Parts: sequence; structure tokens; C-alpha cells
Amino acid sequence: MPHQRILYPATQIVTAAAPDPEARRVLVIAPTPFFGDRGCHVRILEEVRGLQARGADVLVATYATGNDVAGVRTARAPNVPGLRAPALGPSYGRPFLDTLLLGTTLRAARRFRPDIVHAHLHEGIAVGLIAARLVGSPLVADLQGSLQSELVDHRFLRNGGLRSALVGRVERWLVRQPAALLASSNMGARLLADQNVDPARIVSLPDGVDLTRFRPMPPDPAQVDRLGLRDKRVIVFLGVLTAYQGVDTLIAAASRVVESVPNVHFLIMGYPNEEHYRGVVSRRGLDRHVTFPGRIPYDDAAQWLNLGTVAVSAKTSLTESNGKLLNYMACGLPVVATDTPVNRELLGEAGIYAAVDDPTALAARLSELLRAPARARAVGATLRRRVEQEFSWPFLTERLLRVYERLLTDTTAAAA
Repeated sequence: MPHQRILYPATQIVTAAAPDPEARRVLVIAPTPFFGDRGCHVRILEEVRGLQARGADVLVATYATGNDVAGVRTARAPNVPGLRAPALGPSYGRPFLDTLLLGTTLRAARRFRPDIVHAHLHEGIAVGLIAARLVGSPLVADLQGSLQSELVDHRFLRNGGLRSALVGRVERWLVRQPAALLASSNMGARLLADQNVDPARIVSLPDGVDLTRFRPMPPDPAQVDRLGLRDKRVIVFLGVLTAYQGVDTLIAAASRVVESVPNVHFLIMGYPNEEHYRGVVSRRGLDRHVTFPGRIPYDDAAQWLNLGTVAVSAKTSLTESNGKLLNYMACGLPVVATDTPVNRELLGEAGIYAAVDDPTALAARLSELLRAPARARAVGATLRRRVEQEFSWPFLTERLLRVYERLLTDTTAAAA
């Protein structure tokens, strides 16, 4: 089946007028099928939008597949029949995809002559190093966590194995190359420091949220009726449906929650593996209490989240960022999450925490909030205020621009 490309409407995008000839030119490297309604894709998109709103001229080099976003210029790698990126996670085909991306990036760099090369993910560093040296521009790396840990989390590598050790060595070399490294969490910044990266190069720049898109709003009555959610207490999850995102733990917890809160309903949104998890739910006898709507477009995510009474994330990763929490917070939802350093960075003291991989503890925290609606509303309001103060994209874009300007000043001084 040919790849179907969705064009996201320009009316929903912060776009700037045609960039000034003197505007900063930023070449963004996205070694992923951008745009894909999830995780690092959202960070890439919102950083691009923020830079455009400040007048920057931005070009995104990315894989052949992915959804076009109106107002965002892309240079896509060639589409080779039979060679496709998976919906998520690692694959043995990625080195070939990244080789194609390298050629596309170098051609784009020659034409575009960027002031800054901004590479996402560790694979992006490998591509960006060559492009940055070609045009003599500083390289900024934007990382979501540890490459080695991510491959273990996705069960692509065995922890402690020879291949895992080799990947660790490559990762340590890669992260020492960029002029600046953006870590999406303080935990990520500490990991970089532990890999002997110069602390002066490390900048903690958390994920952000579009506060105009994600905000508290009344649920759509027609949608409520269509989903059979009237008079239900709804627990929402929106993310990737995999074990490392804690979906197995969440379903196990659901079995316990329905015993104490009979009118509860779980809205588990995302992809892939919907059919697998429907089977898990069916075997547990939870069909009446769980709905899998499938993949939710980014532009529709806030509408779906506002169906919730409580939001949840049972993610197990100790190093990877967890941007879904910010979307939950911006919608004014109380949040129950696993007790990890990254989650505590985002939620602070207002978060409700359960131990990792502990469905009993997760069920207890969820049930407590559902039985205390006044407390739940207060927690949600506190989290909305927190995200307004610390995690808006305009605020984070200012910090990103300061990193760019520092590097460009240093480059100019070195050339003088």
C-alpha cells in the first residue's frame, strides 16, 4: 500500500511571514518519519514553530515517509521501495535510512547554508556532524535520553550484552562532538555529564506544551455519547502502546480499579499494538471498561484528553522524557504517574506517584483520586498553573535562541 501523507492545516500552525534575508537559518535534522503525532516529533514541530514565530528560516531534513505540516519546509530523503521506517522504535533498516538522510542533509546544507545545524536524537548527531563541518556551522544536539537505554527499553538490545556495550561506546563518543547539547530533562543532563561531556556544553531544555491548543475545555457531548462515556469516571492515557510505556501495568491496574470504582472507564489512546492490547483486555474481562480509539492526530489530542477525569502514565523508562504529562497538565487534568526522576521534574509536588511496574500501587492512586473529586480538581488546577509558569513553548524558545546566539558569538570570536 502506498504511503499516505496527511497535510496538517496551516490555520492551526504558528507561522511567520517570509523570513528576513538576515534572519537566522536553522537546518533541523530529524532522523525519523516526521511528523508522527508523538514524542520527539512534537518537540521537533513545536521548536520549529517557535523559531519561525521569532523570524527564523527553518528547514527540516527528515525521512521519506511522514506527514507534511503546512508552513514547515522539509527536505525528504529518497523513498526506496521496500525500505521503510517502523512506526516507532529501532530497526535494522535504520542505518540505511540514515545514510539516505545524510545525502539529503548534505545537499540541503550546501543550498541552505545554515547558521545553526540542530540535530535531534543520537542518529541525528552522526548526520549533523558531517553537515556542520561542511558548512562551518555550530552543531546543536537535541536528546531525549540515552540511546543505549532506549534500545534496551525497546528490547532491541539485552542489558549487559556485548552489543549493548558497543552501543554505549558509540554513544559516549557521539555526545562529546556537538558544540551544545540540549537535554530534555535534568536526568538527561546528568547522564551526559556522566559520559564526560563538558558541563559548559550541556543545557537542560525540557519539553514544552502549546498552551493555546492544550487547555481545559468542556467535553463534546456528541463524542461522550458516541463513546458511551456519559456518567462515567474516565481515566485517559495518550501515547505509544508498548510495554516500556507501562501499558501492561496500566491494564493490570484497571482490573483492580473497576472493583472499587464500578463506573470507571479507561480511554487508552495511541498506537501501535492496539489489537494485541485489546486481546489482553478481553482476557481480563475488561471489555466494557476499556476503549482503544487508536491513533489520535496531534491537532485532536486536546479534545480527546478533555474527556478525562484523571490522566495516567505508567512509563517505565528512567531516562527518556515524558512529554505527554505536559499535555495532561495543560488540560487541567490531575495526573497519576510512575515515580521516576523525569516525571517528578515535570509534575513536581502536585503529581500523584506510584512505584514503577506496580499495578497494585497504580490502581490505589487512581482509585483514591476518582473517589475524591474535589481533590482531583485542585490537583489539576495546580498542574495547569505549573505548566503555564515553566513549560510554555514561547518561554522555552527564548532559551533555545540564547543557546544559538552564544554559539554564534563564540564562532565569530574564534574566526576573528
